[in-house]
Amino acid sequence: MLPIHRIETFLQHKPSHLQDIVLELRNVIASIVPDAAETIRWGGLSYVHEGGGGIVSAGICQIEIHTDHVRLAFIHGTFLSEPRGLFEGTRKYKRYLRLKSYDEAPWDYLKQLIEEAAQFDPRSLQA
Repeated sequence: MLPIHRIETFLQHKPSHLQDIVLELRNVIASIVPDAAETIRWGGLSYVHEGGGGIVSAGICQIEIHTDHVRLAFIHGTFLSEPRGLFEGTRKYKRYLRLKSYDEAPWDYLKQLIEEAAQFDPRSLQA
């Protein structure tokens, strides 16, 4: 994980209620995938399996910060079970959830999705 001062600098101009969501997501990701590499990329935070390939093949999830919400995005989202139907997005495989409030975020469910994304291996799709 990146040093906290880099994260604080990255978040300094973001609304505080969105910062709280981002920081908690970081904690969740670190607890589920402690060896994940964290980078600031594409205006957000990206998490990949260290040494697992590129940003797509080794991708776990991304935290994207928008004006009024945080998106937790999964590069391989179409391959994840998502029984609550909360995923949004129309890209080929990427799906995301919008988080507008820390208190209303489904934290236990997000943990399940992150864990499943961390275990997903896109190489298993190749025949």
